[in-house]
Amino acid sequence: MAFFTWFSRARSSCKPIKFFQNSFVQSNHTARSQFQSQSRILENTIIVNSNNSNKQSWRTSLLPIVFAVSGGSLALQLQKNPSLCDSPNLQERSGRIGGKDSTERVVKGSYKPVPPELITELKAICQDNITFDYDERYFHGKPQYSFHKAVNIPDVVVFPRSEDEVSKIVRSCNKHKVPIVPYGGATSIEGHTLSPNGGVCIDMTLMKNVKALHVEDMDVVVEPGIGWMELNEYLAPYGLFFPLDPGPGATIGGMCGTRCSGSLAVRYGTMRDNVINLKAVLADGEVVKTASRARKSAAGYDLTRLMIGSEGTLGVITEVTLRLQKIPEHSIVAMCNFPTVKDAADVAIAAMLSGIQVSRVELLDEVQVKAVNLANGKDLPEFPTLMFEFIGTEAYTREQTLIVQKIVSEHRGSDFVFAEDPEAKKELWKIRKEALYACFAMAPGFEAMTTDVCVPLSHLAEIISKSKEVLDASSLLCTVIAHAGDGNFHTVILFDPADDEQRKEAERLNNFMVHAALSMEGTCTGEHGVGTGKMKYLEKELGTENLRTMKKIKAALDPNGIMNPGKLIPPHICL
Repeated sequence: MAFFTWFSRARSSCKPIKFFQNSFVQSNHTARSQFQSQSRILENTIIVNSNNSNKQSWRTSLLPIVFAVSGGSLALQLQKNPSLCDSPNLQERSGRIGGKDSTERVVKGSYKPVPPELITELKAICQDNITFDYDERYFHGKPQYSFHKAVNIPDVVVFPRSEDEVSKIVRSCNKHKVPIVPYGGATSIEGHTLSPNGGVCIDMTLMKNVKALHVEDMDVVVEPGIGWMELNEYLAPYGLFFPLDPGPGATIGGMCGTRCSGSLAVRYGTMRDNVINLKAVLADGEVVKTASRARKSAAGYDLTRLMIGSEGTLGVITEVTLRLQKIPEHSIVAMCNFPTVKDAADVAIAAMLSGIQVSRVELLDEVQVKAVNLANGKDLPEFPTLMFEFIGTEAYTREQTLIVQKIVSEHRGSDFVFAEDPEAKKELWKIRKEALYACFAMAPGFEAMTTDVCVPLSHLAEIISKSKEVLDASSLLCTVIAHAGDGNFHTVILFDPADDEQRKEAERLNNFMVHAALSMEGTCTGEHGVGTGKMKYLEKELGTENLRTMKKIKAALDPNGIMNPGKLIPPHICL
């Protein structure tokens, strides 16, 4: 069974907490015990629940605010009401993961044993599809491709087979106020799957059926556990495909949760553009369908887009209706080299401005090409490289290829080659898809901090060239990979996890690129999502008012704070 994912949590926003420094809690734990929950050694900080009551009406909750304003002590009053602010001690904000300017690596959290009554209920719901095995829980609590870590792991992992089971699981967890972490393909890299508070991990990989295919409407209804690659294998005999292509192993549910995209987004858009409707289980166990199957609708709030990108903080996705595309009649893949990354970026921009409907424009710097050569035994020229894909009729794709070849020649490009053979094209794109694995092969034992900034296309050359100067001057091994057609680029910063100075240097490089992107009206994350890793940048990018609005929505849909708490919304944001 493949166990991968997206989500994770930190702590319930509805409970006041106290911090105790330099203390720890330790208890014995039997891996397969049904009733004794895990306890973890928290090496630096333990967060313990206080006994304050949460059962205040909204009117009562507003009274302290009124008096605080008149008395000039609003900040003190906000700390007393857990529904208003996640961070009870303003002095602790800078030291917590996700808090403003936080640079900590290990995500801390509060731990509360899962009550035996919940374990009994989960066993009745899931039957044999439940595990308490330590190795399994550890695997689910540590993302494979993320350097983020947490002090705890899930207490239990459940594997529902139906929407009804998901609803019952969530309802039981909400009744006992136990946090949950939805789990899909585990390919995310921003700490989405961490479980710093323990709790229940809901692995959705058994829900992978295609429920309905409407060939004439060019849409398909699927369960969230199916991978995009498996889905396209299913669709190929019908002449259709789903156009989003993130990392191998990603599932449709996780792709919705992180609002991902991929190399084809320049032609087909991101996940938000390719989901017609979805069904999700809310925190109280209620199942909501967000829209009809019509291609467009002006009926009510757009709940579909609200759920896409919510990272499991608002609900657990159980069904998705996807927009499909016809498999292109013909395609050509082209590659060319440049003396600098700026030259390559300039060509990407010029190609987009020419009006050519390219389906992919990918950029790899010379370090990334070297990694590909070492990992795959290739002999590619180790220069900044652009990869294009053109689709359409045979005549049209060849015409596009010639136009781009002329643009390349005008910008100091060289070694322009293209492929039309299916196997040759597949081999070329394999180079791009396995870029991250190639980096790890070049530095065994290292971890990767991967940036995900995106800027308006006109600023792409500027930010890539500025970033490249800083990266090349660093002592760390860094590569650049870009979806150059839509202004989104990644750097893979490799560092020794045992070397704290290297980690700090990686963080410095990451901060430089994020703040450079924000100064150009860009974003800290184009497609990877927020998780725990990007929360610290959201206030500067979106503003406090935006984040407060998000928090109000979260509080309305998840009043007990069980849905992947500690993700997406920075804990220092107060209502």
